[in-house]
Amino acid sequence: MAASSPVSPLAPTSVPDMPAIAGVRLATAAAGIRYKGRTDVLLVLMDKGTTAAGVYTRSKCPSAPVEWCRKMLKGGKARALVVNSGNANAFTGKSGRDATKLTADIAAKATGCKPSEIFLASTGVIGEPLDARKFQGVMGDLVAQAAPGAFLDAAKAIMTTDTFPKVATARVKLGSATVTIGGIAKGAGMIAPDMATMLSFVFTDAPIAAPALQKILSETVTDTFNAVTIDGDTSTSDTLMTFATGAAAAKGAPRISKASDKRLTAFRKAFAKVLANLSEQVARDGEGARKLIEITVEGAKSKASARRIAMSIGNSPLVKTAIAGEDANWGRVVMAVGKAGEPADRDKLSIWFGGIRVAHKGARDPNYDEAAVSARMKEPKIMLKVNLGLGSGRDRVLTCDLTKEYVAINGDYRS
Repeated sequence: MAASSPVSPLAPTSVPDMPAIAGVRLATAAAGIRYKGRTDVLLVLMDKGTTAAGVYTRSKCPSAPVEWCRKMLKGGKARALVVNSGNANAFTGKSGRDATKLTADIAAKATGCKPSEIFLASTGVIGEPLDARKFQGVMGDLVAQAAPGAFLDAAKAIMTTDTFPKVATARVKLGSATVTIGGIAKGAGMIAPDMATMLSFVFTDAPIAAPALQKILSETVTDTFNAVTIDGDTSTSDTLMTFATGAAAAKGAPRISKASDKRLTAFRKAFAKVLANLSEQVARDGEGARKLIEITVEGAKSKASARRIAMSIGNSPLVKTAIAGEDANWGRVVMAVGKAGEPADRDKLSIWFGGIRVAHKGARDPNYDEAAVSARMKEPKIMLKVNLGLGSGRDRVLTCDLTKEYVAINGDYRS
């Protein structure tokens, strides 16, 4: 579990100062959901008028909280968010649905808002009933203690097998006012794109209407969280939500009703930067990871084709174990390209490890230098590039190596 795992060697060397976001207050508590001696519940309170957007797992077996959020998102408004770690409340049948309703009712009563304005997320073990009554014992204190800026504590409370809390922030001009974006995420295993594959919550004081916020989020997730894979397994609980309090309107920020508004250009870039930062941290915290791998596929027939080939490489246990062993085994990359089901020509294929071309036009590069490549493979970040020589399609994904620690973590996850 999270508390006993050493911090990933790929963890960021510093944690950003997370500024408060007007209209957002956070608090954490230890409810004893599963873990002992640590916080496991997060409550976020948001001012009246906060808009909400979300993307969720495409799993056909979604958790009860995901189903709850999908239903409530239709209203586009939020006043509170309740997240627990240790239990995913997934594959729990009627008891799971009852638990979400009870949780929302408890939070609504404590916060003075409607259950339909409460969003929920749960992460942890699948298939075990969630005792929502445990929220009753901490909810009052959470409401009383909620304070601005407690993002790092919030990120810690939602960790499971994560080895470090994940936070990111940015400030950007919207009109004549400066707005703030701040987010947290959790995720280390059961990570493959089909939304975002983890939990992440991003907040801003920008005054953006729910439909515009939804479009921005849906577009930005494609090349951030949906371009990350750890093990090829998509969670039942994937939830990525964005909340905009609109508080910056008091400072002169314009109210945005359409995602196409040109005044959003800088905001979109900053928002994408925050999501990219958080998603890279997820890749860096892959269970048992020792290498961050950036896979770039060029020369494909299309961007979509490049993405599918990159994911085929990134999800290959043989590629990932070779990199764990610091072996530039381009044969395994060739295998992963060939099995992807996308257009490829063996005799036009070129492959690079760490910026050094190791294969060209269907054979080992004539200038291949084993010593030089071996030195690059010892670095903590490996750049793996493939050029198909067929077109202009290009894409990039992040993954990590596959080590024996991954097996150990997942072999005893429920014990």
